[in-house]
Amino acid sequence: METLTRASDELFRRGPDERFDSLQSLYDHCYATRTNSIDRWHPPQSIQPAPGGGRFRVTVGNDGEFSLNDWSFGQFCRLAGVSKETVNRVSAGTAAQIFRETMPSGDKPLQLLTQDDAIRSIHGTAYTRLHNVDLLNVVREFATDFQPPQTACNGGTGLYCGEQDMFVFLIDPLGWADINGEAFAPGFFLWNSEVGKRSVGMQTFWFQAVCQNHIVWDAVEVIDFSRKHTANVHECLGEVRRLIASLVEKRDQRRDGFVMTITRAMETTLGSDADEVMKLLAKQGIPRSVAKDALELARANGRFTVFSVVDALTRLAGKIRNAGERTEADERAGALLALVA
Repeated sequence: METLTRASDELFRRGPDERFDSLQSLYDHCYATRTNSIDRWHPPQSIQPAPGGGRFRVTVGNDGEFSLNDWSFGQFCRLAGVSKETVNRVSAGTAAQIFRETMPSGDKPLQLLTQDDAIRSIHGTAYTRLHNVDLLNVVREFATDFQPPQTACNGGTGLYCGEQDMFVFLIDPLGWADINGEAFAPGFFLWNSEVGKRSVGMQTFWFQAVCQNHIVWDAVEVIDFSRKHTANVHECLGEVRRLIASLVEKRDQRRDGFVMTITRAMETTLGSDADEVMKLLAKQGIPRSVAKDALELARANGRFTVFSVVDALTRLAGKIRNAGERTEADERAGALLALVA
């Protein structure tokens, strides 16, 4: 089993302005961004520092004057072969003079992605753009039962999009299924950058728990896919579609088996009396004090069935503050289902 930390890493690097509370709100944002963005093609010599001593801006051929954000300014510096840190320490007028002297010549056009009066990115001809909304269209069509995990400790949602990239973390909270006698649910990460910050990629998996830091615990059947933004990047939409469809198909197949396991767990007793059940739980690694409390809870259901004892142990585990200890307790409880799998 694996511990997946990609969503947790995203959680702690994203500001409140990059969080979205629903897939619909993220979709609306990405749709509006694509609608309001324009690709412009110009040779390097037609991109020149704008006159004036205020904030640094550039003129782009006959298309007008544009500002640059942090990402596109860094690309502009790399294009000119100058240090971004050095340029940031000089005045706008001095920066303009530096770029006039260092901008490359040549007729091969550059593609500039603009939104309103700002340049979002600058690339050569080898770069092919994939818009975030195109990926979300696939998600909305094929991952209809998936949703973000619980809101994290700092308000993060698992749905993020900033000026450089997008990240999506979705799970199926009702998709629990049986894998080798243990309960797992499906989920996936999806990411992309319209401006070339990162590749497009996806990671699908089956998991047992997600904590409030959005760490995915005990993941199995982890599948990774990524592709660079080159000529055939749009073919990845078919691969994303296939990965989600495969996840859903396996979920449906396994859920039937899980239902049968739960049914057997509700019908099968662990022993005829408390002493017999205590001995069995001890063999399963359940501490005596925990087993005693669980049997008190399970007794309310009339019989010491596998299901009633697992349910009791799970409720007791939920009261444990330490995440690692809580996960271990959940695993020991879930392992009892293997007795009837």
